[in-house]
Amino acid sequence: MIQFPIYAGIMGLMKCSGLADVFTQSLISVSSPIALPIYGFLSAAVINFFVPSGGGQWAVQGPILVEAAQQLGVSVPKTIMGLAYGDQLTNMIQPFWAIPLLAITGVKAKSILPYTFVIMIVGGIASVIALYIF
Repeated sequence: MIQFPIYAGIMGLMKCSGLADVFTQSLISVSSPIALPIYGFLSAAVINFFVPSGGGQWAVQGPILVEAAQQLGVSVPKTIMGLAYGDQLTNMIQPFWAIPLLAITGVKAKSILPYTFVIMIVGGIASVIALYIF
């Protein structure tokens, strides 16, 4: 509950300071229509470490990617899926999703991380290929 006002504050700072426009223009300047969903995927994977909530991440990153997609003429749904895939990818190495399962089974998080890391790598490769092909 505490983190959502922080995400709203980040979003407000980005919009009111013009930082969102700077990020959008920077993303457009280095992207192509093929690369934008992949850049969205990679940036979402990194941002997920700092904004681990999917809704908070969408509030911070969504407007930037949608605007960039519209200006480049890229499929907005494909770009949004890149963001969603990147958000999900790094959840494999921050296993908040596994806390109930770990508590029930008595398994320590450090014992599942090698497996989830491999899943993250394989999933990342598959996601980039899918974003490139489709």
